[in-house]
Amino acid sequence: MNVWQAYLVEHYRPGASLDDLSSAVRDVRLAAAAMGRRNRPVRCVHCTIVPSDEALLALFEATSEDLVRDVYAHAGIPFERITGAV
Repeated sequence: MNVWQAYLVEHYRPGASLDDLSSAVRDVRLAAAAMGRRNRPVRCVHCTIVPSDEALLALFEATSEDLVRDVYAHAGIPFERITGAV
């Protein structure tokens, strides 16, 4: 049995506009939903845009970090770090 775990993904985009960051959120959410429909155990729980820092923080639940990485590969969105969260 696979255990769901939480993962925090950090994105820092110097020069990114709010529209750019919002587009990244949309693409990541769509990629996670598509994977979920293919019975891959990953879901995007919440995304927070921090415009003053040109940053995006995304919280995922998945059975492995590799699945979260797959979401980003599918979405074509780069990120700086994935960290296990509690």
